[in-house]
Amino acid sequence: MSTNLLDLQRRMASAVMQPLTRSLTTRRLGDDGQSNTRAAEQFLKPNSRLTALERLQIYNQQYWYRLFGCMEEDFPGVQAVLGRAAFERLMRAYLEACPSASYSLHNLGARLPEWMRTHPKLTAPRTRLALDMARLEWAHIEAFNAAELPAFTPQAMAALHADTRVRVQPHVRLLQLAYPVDELLLHMGNDADDHCATSNSAAAARKSHSVRRVANQRPQRIHLAVHRQQFQVYYKRLVAEEFVLLTALHHGESLGAALEAAFAKSRLSEPRRAAQVQAVFQTWMKLGWLCPQEKKNSRSKR
Repeated sequence: MSTNLLDLQRRMASAVMQPLTRSLTTRRLGDDGQSNTRAAEQFLKPNSRLTALERLQIYNQQYWYRLFGCMEEDFPGVQAVLGRAAFERLMRAYLEACPSASYSLHNLGARLPEWMRTHPKLTAPRTRLALDMARLEWAHIEAFNAAELPAFTPQAMAALHADTRVRVQPHVRLLQLAYPVDELLLHMGNDADDHCATSNSAAAARKSHSVRRVANQRPQRIHLAVHRQQFQVYYKRLVAEEFVLLTALHHGESLGAALEAAFAKSRLSEPRRAAQVQAVFQTWMKLGWLCPQEKKNSRSKR
C-alpha cells in the first residue's frame, strides 16, 4: 500500500469518526482546528445534489448512529434507569472520551462501568443504581462471549485437597451489587417479550414503575454470579461465603486458603459450614464452573 493511499485512508477515517454536533451534524471544524469543508474536498468530490461536506456527513452520521445503536442494544437497563435523554448524554460523552479501539463492536462498552464511576454527575440522582446496572449488563456480554474450558470430572473433584488450585470458568462473572438489578433486568426482558402488551406506552409505564420501585429501595448487599449454559446467560444469587470462596479461587488462591477466607467472618457453625461447602461444590459441579489450572510447560535444563 502506497504512503499516499495510507495517508488518505487515515484522513478519511479521522473525518468519519470525529464526534457530531449536538444537532447530530458534522462539525464545522475538525479536531485539528481545520475546516471540515476543506478537508472533505481533499478526498470527496461533490455531485449535482451534494457538496463534499454533505457527502462526508452521511458517512460521519452513519458511523455514529451505528455506535449509538450498539450502546442502546447493550445497555437497555441503564437507559431505563436514567431515562432516554440522560442516557443519550451519558452515551455521547462516553463514546467521545472512550472511542472504539477494537475491531469488534462487542468491546464498545467495556470501559463504561469504570468511566461511570469517575463521572457521577451524568447519572445523578441514580448514580449507584445506574452503575450496578451497567456492571451487570457488561458482565452479561462478557459471559456470553467468554471461553468455556473442560470442567473437572467427578473423579478429579473427589481428589481435590487443601493445596489444590482450581480455575473458575472464564464465562463466570462475580458481582457484588447494592440493588437487585438482576431482577429488574429480567423483568424488563420479560416485559419486552410480552406480545400481549396493549401498547408501547403501557409497557414504558410498567418499566418506569419497576425502575422507581427498585430505586426507592434501601441499598442491600447482593452477591451474583453471571454465567452461561448452552449459549444462554443466567444470573445466580450467591450466599456471602460462596461468593468469597469463588472470588478467592478466581484470584488463584489454593482451595484451603479460599475456604479460610470464605468463613473468616462467618457465624455458621462447623457442621453448617461443612454442609454448605458440600452443597455449593455439588452445584458448581453440575454447572461446570470449576476446571483444572493450566499446566505450565517446563523446559528441561541440559
